[in-house]
Amino acid sequence: MKAPNNSIPTREFKADLVVIGAGSAGLSAAAGAAMLGLKVVLYEQGKMGGDCLNYGCVPSKALLSAAKAAQGVREAGKYGVDTGITAVDWARVQAHVRGAIETIAPVDSQERFEGLGVTVIREHARFADRKTIVSDTTRTTARRIILATGSRAFVPPIEGLEEAGYLTNETIFSAPEQPSHLIILGGGPIGMEMAQAFNRLGSKVTVVERERVLGLSDEAHAQIAADTLRDEGVSLLEGHTAERVETTETGVRLIASHEGGEAAMDGSHILVALGRRAVLDGLNLETGGVAHDGRSVTVKDTLRSPSNPRVWALGDVAGMGQFTHLAGWHASVFVRRAFFKSPFAKSTSLPLPVVTYTSPEVAQIGLTEAAAREQYGDEAQVTHFAFDENDRAIAEGKTKGEAKLIIRKGKLLGTSIVGEGAGDILQMVGLAMSNGLKVKDLTNFISPYPTRSEVVKRAASAYFTETVFGPGAKRLVGLLQRIP
Repeated sequence: MKAPNNSIPTREFKADLVVIGAGSAGLSAAAGAAMLGLKVVLYEQGKMGGDCLNYGCVPSKALLSAAKAAQGVREAGKYGVDTGITAVDWARVQAHVRGAIETIAPVDSQERFEGLGVTVIREHARFADRKTIVSDTTRTTARRIILATGSRAFVPPIEGLEEAGYLTNETIFSAPEQPSHLIILGGGPIGMEMAQAFNRLGSKVTVVERERVLGLSDEAHAQIAADTLRDEGVSLLEGHTAERVETTETGVRLIASHEGGEAAMDGSHILVALGRRAVLDGLNLETGGVAHDGRSVTVKDTLRSPSNPRVWALGDVAGMGQFTHLAGWHASVFVRRAFFKSPFAKSTSLPLPVVTYTSPEVAQIGLTEAAAREQYGDEAQVTHFAFDENDRAIAEGKTKGEAKLIIRKGKLLGTSIVGEGAGDILQMVGLAMSNGLKVKDLTNFISPYPTRSEVVKRAASAYFTETVFGPGAKRLVGLLQRIP
């Protein structure tokens, strides 16, 4: 990080709101405040749009789309279309990724926010005292201060890793050459998405995961995704811990330990995908009276600092999850609490959806089946509907997966969906859970035919099969038939 310039600031401001960080949370909050007529100063030392636009969600999904196109060509034969891949042009794949970023970038640009009336300062910001933020050339006194500095890839102290060199999400998309053999440390969502993408684009891929891949997802559904990647040629080494890295003439060698001993693998590149850490360094949090635990800023469920009520933390630095949609929700909570004085807006008000964008996708909201059974025992009930019984999935030849609803006394505790388009399908359940609807409400609408989203209605309907068609229902219908 650039060392602070201790020269006297040349510009001084007074603001209703200072925002540090121009990612999803910071930009959303800054825009909301500016549109309400408030004076906003926004600090960003890096790229506007933050990690999601430049190094995360957007480039990764663009890369996945290129990989999906390549896989579609390979699978075309099963639909009666004979073709084949002759080559993957890494430079053109990268151009597609850059094009996606450049198309979205104007929405997050400095010019747009200055057009909204925001003062944008492209410098590193830090606390000078509890209410003052300074940078190399500015000093701003603010009524409210938002910390939305995001997170960066966590790189563990593995012996030899630094010397051998490695990639993270900030460098993988601009790598000058496509890896011939990519070794990925970490089998979470980022690791699994990149594993499938690069494998489909022609790289050999090995994933090294200390526990099981997609460890926070429904275990059965994670297994379906894992089996798919293995079938496509990805090597998934679960229960393996990276111990050291050596530099070779052709690239790198990773030595990993496992229950049976050690395993060595040679590759051209290593991608570190072992989670992320909030960016807190250089903010002078102690000077600002802002409590933190070294991993995130300490906040209440209102997102406000208990040690300095002038300060709010949104997005990754709040320590509640590292998702762009969560950061956007945090900005909404801030605007409603800070400006409209709503006592009801809280960071924990709504269930959080999580999607891994492999093919098939793995989507989750609320409790997993395992968590629900641990918490509620036999009161937790599960109902399923498989994609291979869905007519749209059958017609398109994408029948892998299922929808699983977790229910207690008619209330939705959670849902996991694995399959094509699972993230889009999950939104129906997210709407229901966020608005207090029960499982019966997922049966009380007309679902267009044929759509994949029917799996949710069919899973919900399966929950009532015994009630509607069981012995009691049969007796009731028999009695009612006697009425003329």
